[in-house]
Amino acid sequence: MSKKTKTSTNVKRLVLTAVLIALASALSLIKIWQMPLGGSITLLSMLPIVLISIEYGISWGLVGAFVYSLVQLGFDFASVMSWGLSPAAIVGTILLDYILAYTAIGVSGIFRKKGVAGICIGIFIALCLRFVCHLISGTIIFDIWMPKEWSNPLLYSICYNGIYMLPEFVLTTIGAVILFKTPSFNKLVSSNLK
Repeated sequence: MSKKTKTSTNVKRLVLTAVLIALASALSLIKIWQMPLGGSITLLSMLPIVLISIEYGISWGLVGAFVYSLVQLGFDFASVMSWGLSPAAIVGTILLDYILAYTAIGVSGIFRKKGVAGICIGIFIALCLRFVCHLISGTIIFDIWMPKEWSNPLLYSICYNGIYMLPEFVLTTIGAVILFKTPSFNKLVSSNLK
């Protein structure tokens, strides 16, 4: 591969990644359902980040997802700071609910060469990792807001985070399947999946 071709490929990758991060960020602002203490069901906001990992692999997917995590943190930083958390809880929230949770989406391309089934499995793994990050945060940081009717912070965190993460998984998977079943889209990305 010539130096000019390699540079052109790198520029294309950077531009497409930036566009997909911007699209994901815009879609994250379209909330179908907003939870009272953070978390929401959005209009396919994770799908563009998933596409980065599927198109360019896990390494680049993690980079794109990490940048997206910083964007999401930027959107919600004032809100996080207004919750009255201790400094340690703020750091934990930033790490678990933003940096690690959103960066985990970059793993979704793990089985990208296995067709639509592999893409669905990759999305499932990535969103399970994101769910685990929110689950840990909800259990050790946000148990202070657990309603008195609940006695188990782990069970409360599973239910609270599952309410929005399960629909996010379903919507993202359906969106990915529809895209990858479309011949023109499949042709567009097939060169990097070989």
